[in-house]
Amino acid sequence: MAAPPSDAELQPSKLGTKEHWDHVYSSELANFNEIGDEGEIWFGEESVEKMVDWALEHVPLPSVSSSSSSVPPSPSSPSSPSSPSHPSILEVGSGNGTLLFALAEAGYAPHHMCGIDYSADAVALAESIAETREIEGILFAQRDFLGEEVPVLGGGETHEVGGESPAVGGEETSTPLFTTNPSTWDLVLDKGTYDAIALGEKDEWGLSPAARYPARVARLLRPGGYFLITSCNFTEEELKASFTAEKTLRYHSRVQHRTFSFGGQSGSVVCTVAFVKVEEGSV
Repeated sequence: MAAPPSDAELQPSKLGTKEHWDHVYSSELANFNEIGDEGEIWFGEESVEKMVDWALEHVPLPSVSSSSSSVPPSPSSPSSPSSPSHPSILEVGSGNGTLLFALAEAGYAPHHMCGIDYSADAVALAESIAETREIEGILFAQRDFLGEEVPVLGGGETHEVGGESPAVGGEETSTPLFTTNPSTWDLVLDKGTYDAIALGEKDEWGLSPAARYPARVARLLRPGGYFLITSCNFTEEELKASFTAEKTLRYHSRVQHRTFSFGGQSGSVVCTVAFVKVEEGSV
């Protein structure tokens, strides 16, 4: 297991601790309950829009010809979970749910989306916002991505994943959206979570928790599925090196962000890179 490039340069920080994010989302949940403030949009609204635009291009919605209406479905009227034509979408570290809400508003089926976060208050905040926005069907679950199995979508019977029922809003629940096969996601999203994980405490070999992240993502994707990540701590080349090292993911594309110039160098505040899971037997 190799450390992410530049990992040695990233020193552990409070931003890599669960305690920090529990405090952040406890405050944001209290603010939402008091004044309706939905909280911070990590990397800003533009990054959300660019990720949604990328998804619409590369993980398209069902064609108009497959539907009796040319109008995208309302987020408050989710389609049947058993429909095979809607892509399944997982966000790792979903926070207040902003990215998933934007995808739902773009026409993706809420019942085919799941957001996980290891902060119970983040889950509660996202669920409260969803209720206020009248977006029904997105599953928000409390999960430690590196240490616990995540909910995976499927049809038919209810199964327990990783020996536990998913925690939703701090309570355990049961839902027919689970299956024991993890490799089912069409699209996995990350907007800042890999960055935070990379700031966690290093182990006895000097590796940060982020060293375990790429293999976890690859395991969740179906062959041909996509992983789309937005990062502020890693460059595009560093992300490519980390996520293609084990040959289960390959580079697919990038999203252009606004650039700035300083001291003769050009760059952007964040980068967004897409990877695709290698088909079995392909080189």
